[in-house]
Amino acid sequence: MAIIKQKEQRIGVFIDTQNLYHSAKNLYKARVDFGGIMKEAVAGRRLVRAIAYVIATESGEEKGFFEALEKLGIETKTKDLQIFLGGAKKADWDVGLAVDAIKLAPKLDAIVIVSGDGDFVPLAEYLKAECQVEVIAFGRSASSQLREIADNFIDMCEDQDKYLIGGSAINQIRKYNPLR
Repeated sequence: MAIIKQKEQRIGVFIDTQNLYHSAKNLYKARVDFGGIMKEAVAGRRLVRAIAYVIATESGEEKGFFEALEKLGIETKTKDLQIFLGGAKKADWDVGLAVDAIKLAPKLDAIVIVSGDGDFVPLAEYLKAECQVEVIAFGRSASSQLREIADNFIDMCEDQDKYLIGGSAINQIRKYNPLR
């Protein structure tokens, strides 16, 4: 389901960082290349706003990562990791991402949701009345409903070199094998 992307289009990019992190780690034992994602998401159009929803830990070890996102022109919205008495942890930005997308939609021609989380299906359905909805995610772990509802779905699994840093030995072989 390809769409035409025009230079005049005003776009907003909303990144579910936790979803991407866990998908890349579990599927490929790699890290996400957010620069590659931004290049694909913007695609020569007018970026109005890019927001990454991130979780901060007590150790603060992710500070360098947050700075790297900001250097790419991605605003970060931070929430502290919640740790409950039984040891359970919660790190969820779904509602915050949805509220921001709905608030910004009247100022945008296209919204890019960078997540495969099926919880965003109602958001995508709602936003389609306002603007074009695009989704970028790892197809192997993305919600089939989210894929279907999007005006355009970009599967990060189809071009791992563009979206991943590091990874398992097989990914490294693929990356440097000129015969692939």
